[in-house]
Amino acid sequence: MKRNPKVYLDTSVLSALFDDKNPERKNLTRIFFNQTENFQIFISDLTLAEIERTVNVQLKRKLQKLVDKFDVVKTNEDVERVAEEYIKQGAVPEGYPEDAYHIALAVIYEMDYLLSWNFRHIVRKRTIDVIRMVNTLHGLRQVEIMAPPEIL
Repeated sequence: MKRNPKVYLDTSVLSALFDDKNPERKNLTRIFFNQTENFQIFISDLTLAEIERTVNVQLKRKLQKLVDKFDVVKTNEDVERVAEEYIKQGAVPEGYPEDAYHIALAVIYEMDYLLSWNFRHIVRKRTIDVIRMVNTLHGLRQVEIMAPPEIL
């Protein structure tokens, strides 16, 4: 029996579901969340920490309730090592280590997809090319990086 694809969600996907400033992105995110039964959904301890830092208490509660049903993967030495290599190779700018960690978490835990709305540092050609190169050089599994609508 074929398994459902493993999908890692970064924080941008979760928060987009509650972002009234961008109705189109919110709607596209809602469409994805209406089809999550077709996927194994994962978040990370990093995601939970980012949610915990949310200043808006009402939004924080909504995010916590949303992620309560998802499996959580944890940062470890392998994740740290790979994230540092991504930064060193220029996949993600040094000032944004969390973005490198989200990618490394998806790779180390062998996700099929990493979904993000972060077009500045994650869902962009340069990042994807460097990630593929680093993963190939180190014998790591590739992950498909894309925005939520692309997976549907």
